[in-house]
Amino acid sequence: MSSQGVLESQRNSLYLLSAVCMICMTLAVAVQPLFLRNVLNISFEQAGFINANVQVVTEILDIFVVGYLGYWSDRIGRVRIIVFGFLVAALGAFIAPFSLPFGQLAGSALVVYYLSRIIMSLGTGAVWPQLSALAGDFSDSSNRARLMSNTAFMMAFGVTLVYAVLMQIPNYASVYTTMLLTAVISLLGAWLAKSCLVDVAPRLEDKSIPWKRVWKLVRAERHLRLAFTTSFFARSDMVFVGLFLMLWFIYFADLVGMTQEAAAARAGQLIGALGVAVMVSIPLWRLFIERQGRTKAIILGMALSGLGFLMLGFMVNPFNWFIILPVVLIAAGQAGCFVAPQILTVDYAPRDLLGSVLGAFNVVGGIGIILFVQVGGLLFDMVGPHAPFLFTGVGNLLILAYAVWVQRLDREVGREDDDLAAMDGVDPQRQEL
Repeated sequence: MSSQGVLESQRNSLYLLSAVCMICMTLAVAVQPLFLRNVLNISFEQAGFINANVQVVTEILDIFVVGYLGYWSDRIGRVRIIVFGFLVAALGAFIAPFSLPFGQLAGSALVVYYLSRIIMSLGTGAVWPQLSALAGDFSDSSNRARLMSNTAFMMAFGVTLVYAVLMQIPNYASVYTTMLLTAVISLLGAWLAKSCLVDVAPRLEDKSIPWKRVWKLVRAERHLRLAFTTSFFARSDMVFVGLFLMLWFIYFADLVGMTQEAAAARAGQLIGALGVAVMVSIPLWRLFIERQGRTKAIILGMALSGLGFLMLGFMVNPFNWFIILPVVLIAAGQAGCFVAPQILTVDYAPRDLLGSVLGAFNVVGGIGIILFVQVGGLLFDMVGPHAPFLFTGVGNLLILAYAVWVQRLDREVGREDDDLAAMDGVDPQRQEL
C-alpha cells in the first residue's frame, strides 16, 4: 500500500484502463472516414467538412459533459462515472455500424451515424478526464511526473495499437467487424473499472459548481494560464493528425491506384508509427520534466510539433515515405505538450477541487478541438489536404512564444522553474485556495 493508500495493482489497473479508453476513442475516429466513404458514400468534395463536423458536434456536447462531470466527480467520486461512461460508449458503438439500416427507418443514415458518435463521445468524455484525475489522486509531489507520464504512455499505447494493428482489420475482414470491436472493448472497460479501481480523493462539500474558485485560481497563477492555453492549442493535435492524415490517404488513394481499404491500412501504419514515437518519447519527457520543469517542456514540445506540422504542410503526396519525419517530430512534441500541462494543472489544483479544475482544463481543450478541427475541415475542402497542417503549425508557434514569455517572467522574479512541488517540497494541490 502506498502513501496515498493505493495498491500497486490499482495503479496498474488505471494504466490498463487508460489504454482501453484510448482504444475506444481512437478506433471510432480512425474508422470513421472509411465508413463514411465506403458505406455511406460520402464524396471527396464533402469529406473534409463532414468528417470534421462529426468530430466538432461530439466535442461541443463533450464540453458540457466534461466540465460538469469534473465537478460531479469531486462530489461522488471518479469510479462510478468511469463505469457509466464505458457503458454509454458501448451503446453508441453498437449503433454506429448499423447506421445504414437504421437510417432507412429514421430517414437518414448520416443522422443515425451522427447520433451514434455523439453517444460514444459522451461516454468516453465521461471516462478519460476521470482517469487523468485518478492519476492525480494516486500521486503526490514526489512521484506525480512518473505516474502521470505512465498514464500518458498507456494512452499513447492504446492509440498506437489502434492504428498499427486494429486498423489493419478492414483490409482483411470488414469495417463492421472493426466498429463492433469498439463496443466489446467498451464493455470490457466498464467491467475492469468496476472491479479494479478505487476512489481516494476527499469529497467536495460545496453543492454548487465552484466556477468562481476555479476562475480565481487560474487568474491568480500564470502557470495555470499557460497550462490552459496549451490545452486549447495542443489538445486537438493528435485528433487532428489522425483524422486528416486518414482522410488524406483515403481520398488520395485513387490517384495512386490503391483501394480505400489499403490506403486506410497504410495511413494506419503511419499513425501507428506516430504512436510509437509518442510512447518512446514519454519516458524521456518524464526525465526532462523532473529535471528542467513543466514550462521548458512545453517550450520544447511546441517547437518540435510546430516544425513537424509546417513540414507536413509542404508535403504533396502522403504516400511518400519522407512523411515519417514530420510525423515523428509532431509525435515527440505532442507527447511533451500532453503530459506537462496536465502535471502543471494538478500541481496547482487544491486537492478537493482537482476534478473541477481538470474539468475546466479539458473544457478549454475541447473548445480548441472544435475550432481547429472545424477550420481544418474547411481548409481541407477549400484549399487542399496540406492546409490544415500549416494552420495548426502556426498555432503551435504562437503558444511557443507565450511559453517563452512565461519562462522569462519566472527568471525576472528569481524563480526559473515552475515546479514548486518538485523543487520546494510544497504541494500546491494540498493548499487551500
